[in-house]
Amino acid sequence: MTFPLLGEELRLNRLQPPTGKARMVLDTDTYNEIDDQFALTYALLSPEKLAVEAVYAAPFHNSRSSGPGDGMEKSYEEILRLLDFLGVAADGFAFRGSTEYVGGTRQPQDNDAVRDLIERALASPAEDPLYVVAIGAITNVASALLLEPEIIRNIVVVWLGGHNLNWPHSREFNLAQDVPAAQVVLDSGVPFVIAPCYGVSSHLLTTLPELQACIGGVNRVGDYLCQIFSEYKPDAFAASSVIWDISTIAWLINPDWVPSDTAPSPILTDQLTWSVDRSRHLVRVANFVQRDPIFRDLFSKIRGLTN
Repeated sequence: MTFPLLGEELRLNRLQPPTGKARMVLDTDTYNEIDDQFALTYALLSPEKLAVEAVYAAPFHNSRSSGPGDGMEKSYEEILRLLDFLGVAADGFAFRGSTEYVGGTRQPQDNDAVRDLIERALASPAEDPLYVVAIGAITNVASALLLEPEIIRNIVVVWLGGHNLNWPHSREFNLAQDVPAAQVVLDSGVPFVIAPCYGVSSHLLTTLPELQACIGGVNRVGDYLCQIFSEYKPDAFAASSVIWDISTIAWLINPDWVPSDTAPSPILTDQLTWSVDRSRHLVRVANFVQRDPIFRDLFSKIRGLTN
């Protein structure tokens, strides 16, 4: 597959944080854990910085699904549940995604989410790129790139995936679910922002007592997020959980909360390690998160809901 070659000036411009309101779509395996629900809520409650145009259900396979297709369907249902809580209509906004991974054959998946992404990307003006925020296996995004390579001119992909580039391995759930898809995106030359898990987003810890104190009892959304957290972490004593995915949303809202640098696009090996070739195109990689202001902003926005 041959992708269009972007000029370095354009690439560096696209890798800068957006200065105005960012147009975005969210690609999410919403039922996989509990952090995607926080990220979807955060994005939809931040209209001052984000214009969320669509939400795509991504595949996943773990103990909470019988396979990637079942994981995608459960994620789609979870998206609908949250949209109902938030008073957002799902028609023309929420889309089912891939039921299989790109996998070793690098076969793009053709579905409603991928088609919507392609259409929105092609329609995006050059001066106003579409931010594709991916917080699951990056199957839908890779499929769109493989089916229509020209979209790399009009999008910026922001992904929660892999670990810090200095980590000894990158055996992380989002990345490991569909390694060839991640390789496609990394090698394509698309403007790419990476929020690593261990060493960066892993700072975004919270606890059930904190959630109950800050968003419990204020509305349906707050109560639901407390509920799924308590079900995921039934032993609350000295127990925390990382809300990984909100790092991507926070970078778009306030890049000072998610400091980052440019670096050559890492090479993802089949052994799930990072390799370096300094002649490769640049990407942006987060190196830290400011945990407190991110949660303060998220909790304040949830508390501001009236339902």
